[in-house]
This record gives sequence, C-alpha cells and structure tokens, in this order.
Amino acid sequence: MFRRRAAAHPVACPSCGLEHTRAALEERQYACAGCGRLLAMPSAARTALLADPRTFREVDRHLISVDPLSFIDRRPYRERLQEAQRQTGLREAVTTGFCRIGGRPAMLAVFDFEFLGGTMGSVVGEKVANAFEHATRRRVPIVCVAASGGARMQEGMLSLMQMAKVSAAAARHDRAGLAFISVLTDPTFGGVTASVASLGDVILAEPGAQIGFVGPRVIQQTSGQAPPPNSHRAETLCRNGLLDLVVPRPQLRKTIAYLVGHLRPLPPARGRAGRLPAGVERQALPAWEEVRLARHTARPTALDYIERVTTGFVELHGDREGGDDPAIVGGLAEIDGLPVMIIGHERGGTPEALEAHHRGAAGPAGYRKALRLMQLAAKFHIPVVTLIDTPGADSTYEAERQGIAQVLARSLAAMTVLPTPIVSAIIGEGGSGGALALGVADRVLMLEHAIYSVISPEGAAAILYRDAAQAASLSEALKLTAHDLRRLGVIDVVVPEPEGGAHLDHAAAAAALRRHVVASLMALRRVPRERLLAGRYAKYRHIGRTGVYWREIVRAEMQDVLDAIARRLPRGEGPSRRTSAQRG
Repeated sequence: MFRRRAAAHPVACPSCGLEHTRAALEERQYACAGCGRLLAMPSAARTALLADPRTFREVDRHLISVDPLSFIDRRPYRERLQEAQRQTGLREAVTTGFCRIGGRPAMLAVFDFEFLGGTMGSVVGEKVANAFEHATRRRVPIVCVAASGGARMQEGMLSLMQMAKVSAAAARHDRAGLAFISVLTDPTFGGVTASVASLGDVILAEPGAQIGFVGPRVIQQTSGQAPPPNSHRAETLCRNGLLDLVVPRPQLRKTIAYLVGHLRPLPPARGRAGRLPAGVERQALPAWEEVRLARHTARPTALDYIERVTTGFVELHGDREGGDDPAIVGGLAEIDGLPVMIIGHERGGTPEALEAHHRGAAGPAGYRKALRLMQLAAKFHIPVVTLIDTPGADSTYEAERQGIAQVLARSLAAMTVLPTPIVSAIIGEGGSGGALALGVADRVLMLEHAIYSVISPEGAAAILYRDAAQAASLSEALKLTAHDLRRLGVIDVVVPEPEGGAHLDHAAAAAALRRHVVASLMALRRVPRERLLAGRYAKYRHIGRTGVYWREIVRAEMQDVLDAIARRLPRGEGPSRRTSAQRG
C-alpha cells in the first residue's frame, strides 16, 4: 500500500527557485541544477545511494504510528499521519534494514524529512532502537542518516522519551565494540540531534546542511537576538569541532564504505615479525646544531610524512566540545595495508595559520581531539601512530582558561592504559609536556636530527641566566639529542635521516621512518594485550633510574678507550670487544 511515493508536482529549489522533476532530481542525486544546493532526498533514493545494489532488506516494516494522546491542533493527528503516508509512500519517518556497504554487512536507518518533518515519535524511536539491537545481535556496524525537525509534538512526552530510548540502544551497541556512523543532512534539529545523531563514532554531514538543537528562527524569536549568519551550517559546526567531516553527496558512499571497512577489530597478526631495523650509531652533531636542524623551516611536517608513509588517509576533525585545533591533525589511514589511527602535531600551513597556532603549539581542543581519536582506535584495537613536532603546548591565557594542564594529564593517563599498540616518533622538535602528551608509547622512535627536551634551550637560558644568548651552551647540558636520549632510555631507537638532514630529501626521510614504524607495529601486534600494557607500564615506571643511565655512560666511555687502544696496536692484537665492562 505504501510502497511508492506519490507522484508530485515539480520541486522548486529553496535557494534559486529553479523547478525540477523527480526524474531529473534522481539523476542528479537531488542536487539543484541551477545553484548546486543539495535538496531533501527521499529515503528510498538515499538507501539506493548508500547500500550496495540489491542488498537492502527492510525490517520492522509493520510498525505504524497511532494517536496515543488523541491529539488535535488545526487537524487531527491521525489525518496528518494518513496524509504523510499517501504523499510519501512510507509507513513512518524512518526506514531501517540490513544491507551491504562496500561489500560489508551493515544496518541502515534513514530518516525522511517529507514524512511529518522526519520527526521522532514512539514508532520512529522504536524502529531506531530496534535497528541498534538488530545490529548488536548480528555484530554489524550501523549507519544512520538523519533528516529531522526533532521530537514529534503530537505525541507529547512519549515522543521526548524516545531520546533516552535510542540513546540507550546506541550505548549498548557501542559497548559491544561495534561501529556507528552518523550522517547529518539538511535539516537535522531538536531531539534527534540531541540523541542518536550526535552519538556516532564518526559524524559526517552534507555540505550546507543546517544542524542544531534549536534553529536560528526559534533562537531569534525566543531570545530576541539573531544568531550569526551560517551559525548552524555544517561547515561552521565542523570548524567548531562538532563534526568529523563535511562530505559531498557523491562521495558519501565511498567514505562510509571506507569507515565501515576500517572501524572494526583487526584479525590476529599471523607469521613471525621481521627483525627491527637497526638505529643510527654514528656520532651525533653538537647539540645546538641538532636544535637548528630540528627547527629547519623546510623540514617535513606531520602531514608531509602522513602523505608519504600512509595510504587512504581520512582526516577526522574536532574534539566534539567546540574546538578543532589544526595544530594537531589525525585520522584513519593504512600503513603497509594495516589500518592505523595516525595523529600528529602539524607546524605547517599558511603564515597566518602558523602565527595563529604557534607553529604546532596545540591548545586544549587539539589534545582533546587527539584523545578522542586514540579512544576511537582503542575501541576497535586499531594501532596508534603519533608524530611529535611541537615547541610545547599552547601557553596563552586562553589555553589556561580552557584547561590545558588538565587535558595534558588526561592524555598521559589514557595513553598508559590504551589497549592497543602505540608507536610514537619525534620527527622535529619535541618540546615539554606538549610533546609527551602524544609520546607515551610502546616504542618511541626519534629521527636522527630531532630534539626532545623538558624545556627549550632559550627557555632554560632565560630562567637560569636571564640571558637567552646562553641557549647554545645549555643545549649540551639538557641532553636533548637523539643519541643522548637513547642512552638515557627515553627513546628506543634513532631513525637515520638523509645526509645533511630530513629537509634535504623528504622522500628518503619518510621511507626510513616508514620502515621503522612498520617493523614496530608488526612486532607489537603479536604481543598479547595484557603483556603489552604491562610492558608499557614497566617502561615508564623505570625511566629515570640513574643506574641505568650511568651504566650506559660507562659503557660508552669504555668503548672509546678500547677503540683508542685498538688504533694504537697492530691489526688483530687489540683487546676483545666483549669485555666484562661491556657486559655490564
């Protein structure tokens, strides 16, 4: 009875007024031919856009709304329901069912705004909650496409309570370790935004979509003040850290298929891990020269390495609390076919961006974003790779007001117990707590000419001598070079750079880093989770025990003596290189 949407007169674009036939809209994926605006898409067309052909199987089709309150405004609620059913060919404002997306099984829930504004009444809430329960039982991801004005007022408090119902079902699905991709379309408001639509592991939106809890017109009418232009647009929300991505409609299916394919537990590692590549053993340059190389303006940035080391990088944005700091970038990618969550300090960009974001000095929103992405990786046991290159965390008053110390502390604590392998690499300047907040890892790599320090040499000179000119001499005392920190046990391996520094050959620097990251990940994935966490705890529990450091110093000095003796004696008559002093 309700299978076919009723034939309708031409649809006019709200922006430019151009009229379209349904057939023409279907050919253009419901984008206006005049101005490009994305128009409301019927649920059947949306399902065809996202699901693999001929795989969608609807569930809970028999559920139809009644009139629990005998509600009447200008017309009885029953009449409104019957009219919506005739006009749309649907039984309710949401359609749910199993399908395949990119060849992988998934549950799909699609709202239709033409059915009473896509509002959520008791039956809509029941169908959405059932969809999560079906997905949990089948252990499949769920994709929900929202288009709604919010709660259905004709069902009163019963409608409002659906927010709790669908949120509870989404939480159980989340606890089962299953992926939820939320797609917000134009418009998505009210109780749907304040419940299921905002609970996705990844939240996508279509360009230009209006999204919010209360719409601009209602805000103006109730407060007497109009919100800023475009305040509720998807692009604004993405800049404010509330969305992961704004995705053009033609790219939605590919993007969702990628996420569904990667946000899932990885199969166990098979075979034996290869040997870890050797680190650099050659003599380090003077410390101040290493500082200058680490800060070289042409040195590769995190995004440079991500482009060369990974494939299929999908950047995810926002801390979901109101900020998206570009000084930290992160997202899903593959390294040698292995899905990873890669996160890094980004000191590149335009001069304006560099000035605004202190050359990689991230603020609270950046570290909250990083922490959110790490927790998302942990849910699916996806390895985490971090790239460290920052002079330190944002030290402005605004950062203090927003809790920079608290979020750094949360990041440190979370990384110590994150139940998935972590590999960190210091690729440039590793400054203070801002660097360490991405550096608690099972294996810590450090590029040959990078630096890692409790404070910058200039900062130390200003404090100890009140003279920044003393920075060069203090850099030696701070033991901030890769070779110093390898002897101290702070890092695990020194990754070689091209002769003269990474800035002279980005490709070669990235290739060396990639070899070490891949080998480290292959080895760590074979370690049982409890042993991995125990090893990580022990690693940081024992850092700073001076006996370890001094034993390394004695070994190094003894080796220097032995090498000097060997040079003075005839060939073959030097002392054995395996002395008791070397064995420690």
